[in-house]
Amino acid sequence: MSKYSQLIKLFSFLTTPTTRSSNLVTVKKEQSGVVSVPRTPFFQKLPLRDLYSRIFTAPESTTSSVVPIIEEWIRDGGTVNYNRLLSVIRKLRSRRRFRHALEVSSWMFEKGFSKHKAGDLAIRLDLIGKVNGLEEAEFYFNSIPKHLRTEECYSSLLNCYARARDVARAESVMQKIRALGFGRSILSRNVLLNLYYRTQNYDKLEILVCEMQEEGIYFNSYTFGTLISAYAAMSNMEGIDKLLAQLEHNWIQYCHLDWTVYAIAANCYRKHGLFDKAFNVLKKSERFITNKKRRVALTFLMTRYAAIGKKEEVMRLWKLLTMDGKVYSRAYLAVIASVLKFDDFESAENIFKNWESKNLDFDVRIPNLMIGAYSKKGNMEAAESVVDWTIINNGEPNSRTWSYLASGYIEQGNFSMAIEYIKEAISVCEVRHHWMPFWESLASIFEYLKGKGNMEGAEELIRLLRSKDLVSLDVQNKLMNWIKNVESNVHAIDVLYGDSHKQTNVVSEASKHPIRRLLTIFNLDKRTHNDLKTPIRPSNI
Repeated sequence: MSKYSQLIKLFSFLTTPTTRSSNLVTVKKEQSGVVSVPRTPFFQKLPLRDLYSRIFTAPESTTSSVVPIIEEWIRDGGTVNYNRLLSVIRKLRSRRRFRHALEVSSWMFEKGFSKHKAGDLAIRLDLIGKVNGLEEAEFYFNSIPKHLRTEECYSSLLNCYARARDVARAESVMQKIRALGFGRSILSRNVLLNLYYRTQNYDKLEILVCEMQEEGIYFNSYTFGTLISAYAAMSNMEGIDKLLAQLEHNWIQYCHLDWTVYAIAANCYRKHGLFDKAFNVLKKSERFITNKKRRVALTFLMTRYAAIGKKEEVMRLWKLLTMDGKVYSRAYLAVIASVLKFDDFESAENIFKNWESKNLDFDVRIPNLMIGAYSKKGNMEAAESVVDWTIINNGEPNSRTWSYLASGYIEQGNFSMAIEYIKEAISVCEVRHHWMPFWESLASIFEYLKGKGNMEGAEELIRLLRSKDLVSLDVQNKLMNWIKNVESNVHAIDVLYGDSHKQTNVVSEASKHPIRRLLTIFNLDKRTHNDLKTPIRPSNI
């Protein structure tokens, strides 16, 4: 057991309550009528007062259910009603906890809380599609009484087909929507536009755009975002220029648009090396920021300025953020990542120390930024000290933490330490973890072990990978054969890449949305697909 495993075990013992019932401490109703709530680790500063807190602070796992939490809340004297449960569903969806949202929806129907509104049915249909797949979604749609199959329900079914990239069936639903008189809906048009973009049906996309213009359907932020991304995919920078010119020429018509449109355009310009244009549209983006989501916008725009090499703009926005009042961890994450792009360790360290002093909710990604940066520079003493600090402050190192240390020691040629940390990285990975940050480090270690003739060490590492289903049985066998074949000229990375597509090419639902793809970098996106009928303003993100 490594020193870090011992530390983690020690602090886990010290911070674990001695009596627990499942994940909840026994709840008692006091005479005042105030209901006490689950005990949480000492580093969580906010008191837990209501049903939302119980649900959203409970551990997220693939097997846990939120229904017992709701039922315990009721047993403790809490009340639930239609509006409260619907709010829970919306919050769960915004956090992409779709299975839990579907559980609450099912419980509502079972207990008679649902009012069987078309909107409720549409949300349930969307959740079934996300959790149980297209076949179940179709079955549920067909079970909905015809008089309740409104525009929202059809749009939800359309979204299910779009998510599956089934163009033919999506177009069939769109024809039905038009036949029923719902064809002017911006929601359904946006879903179809995004489907054409993702499937590279650019001709159909252009035809649909022309139809929308002829019918007088005004574009919203989602429409512009999709079209800008599509033109960028076609390397049609002139098309993006024309879209932005159209927006500015019809200022009154599009005054409802928000900063995200220009942020997407800036990202597209940057990817094509047009840094001056990217800078200009980022400046325009700031003009659209409203007070309600000012923090979200400034936090994100810092990263975009950093991407085009504008450090002074990063620091300017950071100063504005700190002047606005409380700064949350996501802003610290963004600014530290941004200044590290310029190798400005002094600023990064100062900001990190400032974050330490604020007693905010712990976010392991922030110390990971420092650990990764120090490891890359070969300053392993500093990297290790941040890991120690993380554990002492009740943080939980993850696979990135350990893989950063492993890569740093590989660069120094210290393979004994690298092997220790790569094992730690694998051990804390969830089964079938969708992101493996250490393929090249892993390959280097296999090359080292093979060169040293350490078959036992290599086989142990392979078994550990296989135990977490991080490589297939086929790759496991290939690795075993590769190790034994001392005359093989094949490199370990080529053997490992047999499965690497499982980790490197996974595209989340969030990344398919041109606006959400940008915002999810720092967990800034709070929208769901069914919210796309309204303009994407900062207040909706």
